[in-house]
Amino acid sequence: MIKAIKVLWKNIRRLSGDDAYEQYLQHYSQYHSQQHHAEPQVENTDVEDAEPLSREVFFKQWQDKKWKGVKRCC
Repeated sequence: MIKAIKVLWKNIRRLSGDDAYEQYLQHYSQYHSQQHHAEPQVENTDVEDAEPLSREVFFKQWQDKKWKGVKRCC
């Protein structure tokens, strides 16, 4: 019963976007962390690879992307 509640809660958080920062950190550690690069990337000098965004900056960018600009068809 507890396992089912945990799975339900995890799905609710995923659907609502509540776990977006955790997903971002997981993605960052997998694909953007300097620890996982076998050889240094000379061409990619993005500041993003330096360190992950803070929670506040991440959610600010996430909300801006979601709500800024025209979001209708007509």
